[in-house]
Amino acid sequence: TTGRPTVTAVVALPDFGEDDLFAATAGLEAASEHPLARAILDAARERGLAIPQTERFEAIAGQGASGVVNGRALLAGNRRLLETHGIDSAPLRTEAERLAAAGQTPVLVAADGRAAGIVAVADPLKPDSIAAIRRLRELGLRVALLTGDHATTARAIALRAGIAEVYAEVMPADKAGVIAELQARGEVVGMAGDGINDAPALARADVGLAMGAGADIAIESAGITLVRGSLHGIADAIAISRATVLNIRQNLFGAF
Repeated sequence: TTGRPTVTAVVALPDFGEDDLFAATAGLEAASEHPLARAILDAARERGLAIPQTERFEAIAGQGASGVVNGRALLAGNRRLLETHGIDSAPLRTEAERLAAAGQTPVLVAADGRAAGIVAVADPLKPDSIAAIRRLRELGLRVALLTGDHATTARAIALRAGIAEVYAEVMPADKAGVIAELQARGEVVGMAGDGINDAPALARADVGLAMGAGADIAIESAGITLVRGSLHGIADAIAISRATVLNIRQNLFGAF
């Protein structure tokens, strides 16, 4: 994806005003460094909303964030976050699935122990991703999508990109575990990623490929950095490596 997510919809349940819900969510996300949090904060500012201060902020890895905004206990994240806090997400389920099926990530919001609404965020595919993934398949690679995102959202994006194999709703600490499972089956695994959460998986993979515009720790953990940030760089790297090995073999043959 482009790595520049944007807010596409704000849905408030009865008893919660849309602008109030959006402003409170933005106030909570202001303390977070997550890309989706940045998108929500930027969109709220563009609407001209007053962003409230957050107290007792806590980022919960792989789930979302919690804090106190305008005296209300607020949660913003995925379904797992609400369920962990004993909050019924059923009132949001139908709309969340509809948004996810359209390739958008639903950020569920709860206030004072009950579901309040959804802020939907979308990170569109890069224009060249579909062609790059086709190139990888033509090179004989099996391509999979590994993400912590909502399963329905992940499948919708994978379908557009031409990817059949999807590992979704994977906790950050478990991404490296998926790589290890594939390796245990005898697979040689390359992992492309750009976030802090991708670093352990990049280090675990046989070949880690970091996007040049990604987090420093991702670049440090990977063996190869794609300066342009395009998936075509993976196909280019494989083509160069295969040509290099072929050249080495030709030289050895000539020498002997």
